[in-house]
Amino acid sequence: MQKRVLGIGCLIVLALATAWPGQANGADEKKAPKYTYIGEWAVPREQWRDYAKVNADERATMDKLVADGTITGYGDFSNLIHQEGQPTHGSWFTATSRAGLLKALEALYKLPQVTFPVLGNSKHWDYIVVSRQHGSRSGSFPGGYLSGGGFDVKPGQEKAFNEVMDKNIVPIMEKLLAEGAVTSYSVDSEEFHTEAPGRVTFVYTAADAAGVDKVEDAIVAAFKSDPALESAAIAAVDWKGHKDFLARVGNMVNK
Repeated sequence: MQKRVLGIGCLIVLALATAWPGQANGADEKKAPKYTYIGEWAVPREQWRDYAKVNADERATMDKLVADGTITGYGDFSNLIHQEGQPTHGSWFTATSRAGLLKALEALYKLPQVTFPVLGNSKHWDYIVVSRQHGSRSGSFPGGYLSGGGFDVKPGQEKAFNEVMDKNIVPIMEKLLAEGAVTSYSVDSEEFHTEAPGRVTFVYTAADAAGVDKVEDAIVAAFKSDPALESAAIAAVDWKGHKDFLARVGNMVNK
């Protein structure tokens, strides 16, 4: 599975995604931005069950925030490719505004779980990102996978990649979304920067392991039909900062 995710098809998708720091062209130009708050933790292995319980205990609060429109969705994940000192687990929630994110964050701060040892003793990272290129299926999705990667696009290549993304990649993801193989996707850049500007992350969730294969196979097929697309994508990416990720989704809810 991991070799499959890290194959050329996934790399091409992620390379294209880095070219999306701005708004899409065409029909997607009218899509409203989606804001996402992401929290990641490096949880000691002996406390993984404690972390899972914290997520489960928070779901009632998150469901209320979805129901009243404060947020549009949330989820949690556990990393499948572990690196020393790097996150093992994480969670996210999305909203149509920064205010929605902050209101949800304040609600979480009031829960007793925020002072539990499993969180207090774990190395921690937070991010707020924005996407104008995204899609999701409504409903509750226990299980599945979260995959994608981050890249730095070379200066001056944004316009060309925007055109490729809009014409070739977004329709593929929308088709897989309609079929149910993909449950969400987005191309994210930091709204409040903790990394260098220009860093962009492509991320999607798949209903099952077969969905991960379907994403890569669809991208490979698209690029085989026009090899010039692959060359243009690879030429525009600074590969030094490239990182992939693969995680198991615990639970996800989309309004």
